[in-house]
Amino acid sequence: MSVKERDPLTGHQTTGHEWNGITELNTPVPTAIWWFILVSHVYAVIAWILLPAWPGINDYTKGILGVDQRAQVERQVTDLRQSRAEWRGRIAALPVAEIRADPDLAGMVAEAGPALFGDNCAACHGISGRGGPGYPSLVDDAWLWGGDPEAVMETLRVGINSDHPDTRYAEMLAFDGLLSRDEIRIVADYVQSLSGLDTAAAPDRLAEGEEMFLDNCSSCHGEDATGNIDLGAPNLTDDHWIYGGDDKAIFTTILNGRQGWMPAWEDRLDTADRKLLTAYLEQLKEAAQ
Repeated sequence: MSVKERDPLTGHQTTGHEWNGITELNTPVPTAIWWFILVSHVYAVIAWILLPAWPGINDYTKGILGVDQRAQVERQVTDLRQSRAEWRGRIAALPVAEIRADPDLAGMVAEAGPALFGDNCAACHGISGRGGPGYPSLVDDAWLWGGDPEAVMETLRVGINSDHPDTRYAEMLAFDGLLSRDEIRIVADYVQSLSGLDTAAAPDRLAEGEEMFLDNCSSCHGEDATGNIDLGAPNLTDDHWIYGGDDKAIFTTILNGRQGWMPAWEDRLDTADRKLLTAYLEQLKEAAQ
């Protein structure tokens, strides 16, 4: 078959190839494609001249524009740090109450707080700060060492049972062996009654539990069971329970004891970060109430 043979329908020459009666046309490349190839090659040559492009043995061609993306990023980071330094310095210098009273600083707390809390605290206390089994809620009024900003910042600084030399210590001893299982159940019934839970326990059983409580528990939790913030002993008369307030949870707590743990953040978070977190916790607390 001749290459110069033309297709009667389109008028294009054929290539001479034919499959089962289907003839291949020798169609020319569209003009737009040639223009695209030309423009892209011209652009590539211009880019090679103007911008960093070709690698060498120890370096690369810089381009006549001198564009350096690494230097650009470093300048952007420096500018960001400078812009943050002003308001972070104010946060570090002011009490939390004044930070929250300042609309601009309160806005920065609301903007930067979620990321700071999410990176450092949410893994244990939850993104909403409500805690969970073994992890206290940060949006209620039940704070072991007090919930005022100074106490919260100190807890953030030194941690709980951490390796910090000034750490707070929180530990409840195990009464297994000190009290029998039946005695522990009696004390658990009494503790539940303190927070208004219906234990269905007889009055004489609660009286016996109160006596055991005074003998074994009041030195930390107080005779009225309202806790001791100097020791980090929780209030047992409210409805806030770190490990649960049901029969099994209270029994297990008395039987085996508990030991909380929180890392010290002094080496990871500076004063401004800890104050920002404290102010953000107060915002979370207000939003939850």
